[in-house]
Amino acid sequence: MYHRAVLRSICPPADFGLELFQADREDRRMRPIPDAPAVADDLIPVWTSNGLVPMRKLEVHRRGLLHPAVSVFLVAGEGAAMRTLLQRRAAGKYHSALLWANACCTHPRWGEAPLACARRRLAEELGLGQAGLAWRERLTYRAEVGGGLVEHEEVDVFLARSAAEPRLAPDPGEVAEVRWIGLAALAAEIAADPAAFAPWLRIYLDRHAGRIFGPLSPDRP
Repeated sequence: MYHRAVLRSICPPADFGLELFQADREDRRMRPIPDAPAVADDLIPVWTSNGLVPMRKLEVHRRGLLHPAVSVFLVAGEGAAMRTLLQRRAAGKYHSALLWANACCTHPRWGEAPLACARRRLAEELGLGQAGLAWRERLTYRAEVGGGLVEHEEVDVFLARSAAEPRLAPDPGEVAEVRWIGLAALAAEIAADPAAFAPWLRIYLDRHAGRIFGPLSPDRP
């Protein structure tokens, strides 16, 4: 199993201009998205003074508005041999291009549940259709991602475990490359070159590694 002190060696958020705070579980609980007519793929749910509404992704990130998100970690092996999958974001991404991130990070469509979103994007991005996903945590973070854009997300984090590395078929429009890495080695790489990794991955590992990779707990509905 990973050593917590190793993961804590990652540069703290203040060192790279990130703000992180835990979601208020009562006041900021993700509400079911109401039924609505089909909307364009670049529209995502976002919280405003008028409640949860669809808005174009680029506008959401320019304004730094809080919005629902989904993040998935894949792990293979057990104990000291456990590895997690990293994907390097494609060069055509409108932010954080060519940075290393966890297996999948995305936004739910209007009316789409977090678990359904996680399954859909694993299939679309990585060609992985049969991953057993366990809900791990809901967290909120805010981070500048370059180009005047800000990610301000309330994230449902999922974990999929397997005994061996599953066969993948990454979409080159989404993913430049993938690799598997041990958690201690990942912590060392981030400490040596944090700018090579997406801000949210650094946040997750710095503050939430125990909840993400630790013993499984019952899924939240």
